[in-house]
Amino acid sequence: MPNTDPSSKRRLPIQGLKPVKRFLVRLLFKHTIPLLVLLLCAGVAAALLNMANLSSTLIEKQALENSIAYAQVIQNARNLYSQKVVSKVIQDDAIAASHIYENIPQKIPLPATFLIELGAQISAENSGMEVRLFSDYPFPHRPDGRPHDQFEQEALQRLRQNPQSPFFGVESSQGDRIFRFAQADIMQASCIDCHNTHPNSPKTDWQVGDVRGVLEITTPLNTLVAETRVRFHGTFLLLVGLAGLSVFGIALVIGRLRQTSEELELRVLERTADLKRANQKLAKAQEKSEGLLLNILPETIAHRLKEGDNAISDGFAEVSILFADIVNFTALSAQMSPSQLVMMLNQIFSAFDQLTEQFGLEKIKTIGDAYMVASGLPTPRPDHAEAIADMALAMRQEIAHLSQTFIQPLDIRIGINSGPVVAGVIGTKKFIYDLWGDTVNVASRMESQGRAGGIQITPATYACLQGKYIFESRGPIEVKGKGKIETYWLMGKRNEETAKRE
Repeated sequence: MPNTDPSSKRRLPIQGLKPVKRFLVRLLFKHTIPLLVLLLCAGVAAALLNMANLSSTLIEKQALENSIAYAQVIQNARNLYSQKVVSKVIQDDAIAASHIYENIPQKIPLPATFLIELGAQISAENSGMEVRLFSDYPFPHRPDGRPHDQFEQEALQRLRQNPQSPFFGVESSQGDRIFRFAQADIMQASCIDCHNTHPNSPKTDWQVGDVRGVLEITTPLNTLVAETRVRFHGTFLLLVGLAGLSVFGIALVIGRLRQTSEELELRVLERTADLKRANQKLAKAQEKSEGLLLNILPETIAHRLKEGDNAISDGFAEVSILFADIVNFTALSAQMSPSQLVMMLNQIFSAFDQLTEQFGLEKIKTIGDAYMVASGLPTPRPDHAEAIADMALAMRQEIAHLSQTFIQPLDIRIGINSGPVVAGVIGTKKFIYDLWGDTVNVASRMESQGRAGGIQITPATYACLQGKYIFESRGPIEVKGKGKIETYWLMGKRNEETAKRE
């Protein structure tokens, strides 16, 4: 009798894929070595590319270090010449410092002239290097002393803004790469008198620390690039040799592994299936446990507990606390069956929970017919009092709506206080996120000493809400542990037009 089970027809395509999968695995095993060779070649190529980029960076870094060293030597030489030679020699009226001094008795070069000629000598002894001094206030006898190109103009501008940081970059010149380095030439105390009193000085109000010009050092990178290429070639040959040895060693290992590959494949498939089923069960259990945890604790507190923080206690400087309970709940409970009572409380508190989520508040706990909610924790917010006030008005409206669906009329009494609290998690079993402090106690007193349908607030909350809501003064009342406190009834919220007129 032929098989007419439709499920067997659905299984045929899946079973037909298994031979194809085994064929692909065998094909992969047969071509493992060529594949490894290809991967090793790609790895060698990537390593060489990375080395090329690294060598370019190192070349520029070496050029920068060389330029800084040359600039330091030149500046030290000029400062030494200015302080130890010129400052002493020119005390003799028969000797003067001038840019024209060669073959002239009793003439010595100016410090700037000395620096320029020192740079020229360094450039002559180092092929391709050029040392140059330029400024936007050059002496008249230096017509080439101004910036020549965009780099020098930008260098002068940057160094005037930040003279302590050198300006440098890499450029191409006639097919060659060059490194250009610019350093601020700072006015020294030993030079300021000469620059401010010299008859040909283009600027006579220099001060110590001013940027009088820029020292530029241009270095060719061709020599460093050539040396790097020689080393790069040797590294390339070494990598190729190591890659060849690696392929040979891997080929030997693969020959042994092929003997046990099929058996291992079957074991892996079985273990993978078992692990997948276990992971699915674990994921469902974890999702359920996290959902339960988030119903008990704020998300940030739950995350801290999962991270291992077992002692959670935080202080908050500005929060608002709301306590609410159902008026005459004891009398109502005597007239209702337990199931009706629980159903009624569940419907009321579920509506309050939705309001808590709507206004971004934190439900702390429920005790019997009492409901406690906080604003401004565990994430502080500047409008904590406004949010809790909106919550209280919405709760009163919601109770009025729900009262129409029950046999017995319902009313609610609400108390609010604002101030500092300490919040944390207590206990190791059936733990809760709770609040402590005088602010909490006074908020509870506002509720217990309130009236049906009333929202009683303290002066601290009144100060936060004044001008935005409608109040009615209750006057001073005696609060246990606090003495007499002036309290207010929160009646409603002002609209924007009323607030503007007032």
